[in-house]
Formats: sequence, structure tokens, C-alpha cells
Amino acid sequence: MSTPESHVKQIFNSALKSVLPRNLINQKLSLAGEQLFINNHKFDLSDYSDIYIIGFGKASAYMAATLEDLLGDRISGGAVIVKYGHTISCRKVAIYEAGHPVPDKNTLIHSQHLLDISANASKDDLVFCLISGGGSSLFEILPQSIFLEDLRAVNSLLLSSGAKITEMNALRKHLSKVKGGQLLRSIYPATSISLIISDILHDPVGSIASGPTAPDNTTFRDAKVVVDKYALGRKLPSSVIVYLQSGVEGKVTETLKEGEEAAKKAFTFVIGNIDVAIKRAKMTAQQQGYEAMISYGQMKGEASTMGRSIAQIIKQYSEDRVSTRPPLCLIFGGETTVMLGESSGRGGRNQELALSALIHLKDFNRNFALISAGTDGTDGPTDAAGALITRQTFTDVKSLGLNPEKYLEAHDSYHFFETTGSLLKTGPTGTNVMDLVIALVE
Repeated sequence: MSTPESHVKQIFNSALKSVLPRNLINQKLSLAGEQLFINNHKFDLSDYSDIYIIGFGKASAYMAATLEDLLGDRISGGAVIVKYGHTISCRKVAIYEAGHPVPDKNTLIHSQHLLDISANASKDDLVFCLISGGGSSLFEILPQSIFLEDLRAVNSLLLSSGAKITEMNALRKHLSKVKGGQLLRSIYPATSISLIISDILHDPVGSIASGPTAPDNTTFRDAKVVVDKYALGRKLPSSVIVYLQSGVEGKVTETLKEGEEAAKKAFTFVIGNIDVAIKRAKMTAQQQGYEAMISYGQMKGEASTMGRSIAQIIKQYSEDRVSTRPPLCLIFGGETTVMLGESSGRGGRNQELALSALIHLKDFNRNFALISAGTDGTDGPTDAAGALITRQTFTDVKSLGLNPEKYLEAHDSYHFFETTGSLLKTGPTGTNVMDLVIALVE
């Protein structure tokens, strides 16, 4: 017999399938002879001597494999960089792995391979840039005065600071020679087509993977503001502070701006985002007999705070409903943050959100199921995508003698849900469009 738990898994899996690279590319791109159609644009592939593929991000290997199937022998070669474990075999495109969320030595080595490909492309060539979430740490060429250890320190501090993704990227772009549109300077005079799977609300292409093929409207001065706002000045390596100050004083070349020659042969298409997943989740829920409601733009901020808010929304919507209405499905999309402090616990933002929601639903008497999970299949430094909670979870908590509040305080949601058997493990999915929370209430 179907239950809210089985239904919520089906809805999540359906939403996830809708944003897999193969489905997105096959929906957005079509080929008729030598004519490639992307949205309302047409590209005559016979105009180009060579076609190359470069890419970076958690979804880039799966994107490359699908593009290979579409374009076949027209592809001359290429390379993409993915997070460890997010790989798939390709015929003509080399697949490299590197560190995420903190760059490692392979990031720098493999990024140079991509830069060599783009730099060797001529004015008669076409370069596909496959970009997805995670690209900020997977693709990097550093200024001579900045070292890998410096970059690691910057990223680690940013991830624990509570800074917004746009703020993180403003700083990252100005400690890089490829972010903030600067990759286009290497690709030019070749033509470039960027295919992007977005992991940021509203799809700001200048922020996704730190916008390597998009003009940048931030400056060195903006990057310095982020440092000051989160009191990072005394924590960051001195080389970073000196470099940023040089940029503020105009001694370092800025990121690429609108109107530069290198941007004139660049085309950008967002082919997938959280909206695609949310709409598919709603459609699937309705097919299962639920009244589906979408909460746009609400899932952000601190994970535990968002978990409490979602629990309150579930309670409020349930109280307002009459018995003749069908069961309810609430859908949230976005991305939260976790302020770790001095905690040594283990978990991720989705697990923390689910744990907080569980705590605030303890007096909720209706049958429910809730999934909070990352569409990339990973949640923080764990092997879980997130967690699934139901009314049964409360029974498990009581029988096991667990104290959810203590686990939440210690940011140790992984071990809590591991004990209750509530972790959701999908493995790497090959895509990344932020996080989904799906709640069903009977």
C-alpha cells in the first residue's frame, strides 16, 4: 500500500530525473544536419573548423557525455573537471577529478589543461563550456602571488562564515585569473557556447561557478567589502590581503566587463535550474492525488532556522485545511547555510534542516513525510544527500533514547539520522540544481 514515505521518494526521484543533464540537453538542444538549435538560436556547425568541449562542475561529465552523443565525430576533443566520484566515461572528452568544496592540487593541474585547450582554439573554432554548480572550486588558475594553501584558507573561511554565495563569488573572482568572465579572454577569438545548469536562485550567470564566461559587475573594492563584512581580514593570508589591495589601487587587471572584445563571440544558455525540478515535483504530486503548493524563494538562510520555519508552514497549512480537501504536498527549493562555530559534529545543511523540522513537528499529530536533500546527491562532507523524516521517526527517537536537540546543537545531524535509519543516500546524481524540500501531509 502506498504511504506518504513512498510517495515523497517518488516525487523527489521524479524531480531529480527532470534535471539530469541527458534530459536537459536533449530537451534544449536539437540537431538537423549541421544546424544546431539552442532555444531560439541557430548555429551552423559547418562554419567551424574544430569543436572543443571544456567544462567544470558536478554535472559536467554527464553533460559532456550527452553532448558527445549529440555531436558525435564533430567533436575534436576536450576535457572537463568534476568532483571526486562524479565521473562518467566519455569517448573524446577527458574527465578529470579534483577537490570540492575546497580546491586541491589537481584543481590547478587540470584547470591548466582546460586553459590550454581554450587558448589553442582559433577564430574559426567553437568551444563548448559546460558549467554547473561546484565549478568555483573545481576550475582555478591563480595569480602568481597566491598559492593553493592561500586559496584553501579563503574557501574554508568563506564556507564557515555564513556569507551568501554571491558574496563568496565576488571574492573568489578577484583571486582568480579565470573567474569573472576571464576565461573568455583565453577562448577568444574562438566562438564559445556556455551551457549552464544553475545552482543559484534566479540563475545569475555571473555567479554560477563564479561566472568564468560571464561579464562581471563586481570589483576588487566589492571583494574587499566582503572581507570586512565578515571580519576575515585577520584570518586571511597576508598574500590575499596584499593582492586585493593592489586590485583596489588599480595595479591588477579587473575581471571581464560588459563590452570587452572577448565577450562579443560568447553565447550563454541556462538549460536547467531548480524551477525545472520544482515544477516536475508538483506535477508528480498532483498525479498521486496531492494538492501541491510551491513556496518560491523562501528556502535560504540558516538551515536550522529554515527547518523551524518549514515546520511552522506545515502546521499552519494543515490547520487551515478542511477534511474534504485532498492531502497536501508542500515544495521548497533553494539553499541554506550552516554556521558551524566550534562544533565537531558531522552533517550537512539538508540533514540539519530536517533535524530542526523534526524537532518542531514533535507535537504534530497528522501523518507526514518530509525529504530534505541536495540534488547533487551529497550533503556537506557526508555520503548522504539528506534525510527523510516521518511520524515513525518520532517512535524511533523515543525507542533509541535520542535527544534531537543535543544533536542539533552539536551540528551532528548525520549521526542522529544514521542511528534512526533516516539518511537518504542516492550517490552522486550527475546534476546539481540546489536543494529540494518536499513535505507530504495526509
